[in-house]
Amino acid sequence: MASESNFPNSITPFQTFQETLDYLYARLPMFTRIGAAALKADLTNTIDLCARIDNPQNKFTSIHIAGTNGKGSTSHMLAAILQTAGYNTGLYTSPHLKDFRERIRLNGKMIPKDFVVDFINDQRRNIERIDPSFFEVTVALAFQYFALQRVDIAVIEVGLGGRLDSTNIISPLVSVITNIGYDHVNILGNTLHQIASEKAGIIKPGIPVVVGEKHRETIETFLKKAKDTQSDLFFACDEWIVKRHKAQENYDFLKLEASEISEKSSESKRLNLELDLTGSYQIKNLATVLSTVTLLRKSGFMISDDHIYTALKQVKTLTGLQGRWQILRQHPLVICDTGHNEDGIREVLKNINLMEFNKLHMVIGMVNDKDITKILALLPKNATYYFCSPDIPRAKPAGELKEKASISGLVGSSYESVCMALQNAEQNASKDDLIFVGGSTFVVAEVL
Repeated sequence: MASESNFPNSITPFQTFQETLDYLYARLPMFTRIGAAALKADLTNTIDLCARIDNPQNKFTSIHIAGTNGKGSTSHMLAAILQTAGYNTGLYTSPHLKDFRERIRLNGKMIPKDFVVDFINDQRRNIERIDPSFFEVTVALAFQYFALQRVDIAVIEVGLGGRLDSTNIISPLVSVITNIGYDHVNILGNTLHQIASEKAGIIKPGIPVVVGEKHRETIETFLKKAKDTQSDLFFACDEWIVKRHKAQENYDFLKLEASEISEKSSESKRLNLELDLTGSYQIKNLATVLSTVTLLRKSGFMISDDHIYTALKQVKTLTGLQGRWQILRQHPLVICDTGHNEDGIREVLKNINLMEFNKLHMVIGMVNDKDITKILALLPKNATYYFCSPDIPRAKPAGELKEKASISGLVGSSYESVCMALQNAEQNASKDDLIFVGGSTFVVAEVL
């Protein structure tokens, strides 16, 4: 621990993890709680903070992952594969659902509380001087932890966007962009081209990049950026054909075949995989993961097909991932998912439509700083709705959400809390009904 003598008389070092966490939440602006006001316009704070701890981001190999949807699942799958292959693997993701330490993991285990306390105490003076955001401090904490733990590789998920995201001070082995869709348009731009340009900001000179999906409005953005940086560009959707063979309650069985246009002469042409991350959208993410593994193999990482098979069966166990088409209980069946933008909700509805149930109940909450009109228009009108507000300042009041939803023909009641909304849904549902919980990551966090 940092000693008392290291601080000015007016500052007392923190003794407990909770005390440290309270300081971070109270002292530093946090995007997930207050929105765009927490964002900084450039990377200056992150660069300054990391420079004061001897630039830990330069002391480990990394993979950098951006995208509108799927970057969390993709990050966790890659981390699981690398762990299974025997590599000391760091994983940085955001936001957390239940525990702050979910953001920073080593071989699936959360960062120790003592390390967090020590880091904040040691950097307290710098934090007071630089005045960074919550995310900027968290990024520096993660990079220092990975450097000191001497990870073989760290999987780093972008927080928001890419170009100006605090994680974008790394020079990764591979850059990955899962897909492009409409989200955070007030920050990233209101066209797919503008959003793609922000995500493409993680592409760096000479570093290969995997893009998961093609879109006619964004393909030229990536091609031009890759050409400008002289980076090899690979579209995963061109390299792999992924088909859902069958689905069970907790697993999807998938068949993969390397596309004819793929240049994987040394790669396995066909794979039959069992994935514990259910949900149709994981099909797209899996292609992105396998294209990234191909580049890792070419860089010298020894990853066998058996490592892939073993890892993908137990991603949740190996990495602690939650909230992706997760079954919470049975009779009635309760499922939650963190999909919260147009594309994410479309995928959720696709999965709901594949299920057999009597009646659909939707426990839905959203944030106040997004245009939710298009999302509400997608939601099924034949469901019963339980509108709620997650316990964050950004939350849209449940009554306002109910009024907005009624314009789209959605009928239901509003509740003061997520817990009350779910309790009422469970009371009203029969054993053959389906209750879906989502609309916001923060709604899912509360039910977990």
